[in-house]
Amino acid sequence: MKQVNHGLGFSQSLERGLAVLSAFSPDRPALGISELARKLGLTRSTTHRYVATLASLRYLEQDGETRKYRLGPRVLDLGFSMLGSLELREIAGPHLRQLTETTGQTSNLAIRDDTDVILIDRVRGRPGRYHHLEFTLHVGSRLPAYCSATGKALLAFLPRQDLDRLLDRTDLVQRGPRTHTDKRSLLAELEQVRRTGIATNDEELESALRSIAAPVRSRSGEVIAAVNVAIPWSPVAISDLVTQLGPAIQATAKQIAAKVI
Repeated sequence: MKQVNHGLGFSQSLERGLAVLSAFSPDRPALGISELARKLGLTRSTTHRYVATLASLRYLEQDGETRKYRLGPRVLDLGFSMLGSLELREIAGPHLRQLTETTGQTSNLAIRDDTDVILIDRVRGRPGRYHHLEFTLHVGSRLPAYCSATGKALLAFLPRQDLDRLLDRTDLVQRGPRTHTDKRSLLAELEQVRRTGIATNDEELESALRSIAAPVRSRSGEVIAAVNVAIPWSPVAISDLVTQLGPAIQATAKQIAAKVI
C-alpha cells in the first residue's frame, strides 16, 4: 500500500481494512492471506489480523476447502443500502428544496440504521432560522431514533416484535427537557404516529429544537425513509405547528413515495 500523509484524524487501520475489501474483484473473487499480503504490501500477520476481524464481522467469509476468503453478505447489504439511498436522495432532492422554500425551515431526509437514523439529504432553511445543533449536522449525521421526529416516523411502523427488540437495545437517556425515558410513554406516542402519520420531536433531542416528520413508503407500503422540517423553538404550541406544517410535510413524503420503486 502506498503511504500517504493524510494529516490529523486519519485512521490507518480503517484505511487498511477498506483496502482488504477493495482487493477483491470479479476477476479475483477469492483470495488467500498470502495473496492479500502481497497485493497490499503488508506482512502476513498484519493481513491475517485485518482479515480475521472482517470475517468475524461477516464482511468476509472463508471457504472451508480452499481456506481462501471472499466478500461476505454484510458487504452486499452495504452496497444495496448505498444504491437505494443514492437513488432515494436523487428522487427526494427537488421535493426537499420545495419544502424548505415553502416553510422557510431546514428539511431533511433520513433512513433508519438499527437504533439510529442517518440523514441522507438536507436542505437548510433561511438564515437566522437555525438552531445551533443544525450547524453540526450534515449528510451522514446520525441521530438517536427514539428522540427524533424522523426516527419516530420510522420506528412507529415496525412490526411490534421488531420494535420491542430494538427498544430493548436502546438506552432511553435524557437528551432534551422532554425526552421520553420510559418505554411505555414512547410506545404510546408511536401508536399515535401510526394513527396520524405525523411524528414530532418537541425538545426531546435538544432544548429549543422541534421537528415534524412524515414517513415515506415504497410501493409495497413499507416505510423506507422519513421527511422532516426542523423548527427552532417558538411560543407556538407543537400542535399548532403540526396544523401549519404537517400537510406540506406529508405531501412532500407522498410526492417522493410516488417516484420510489
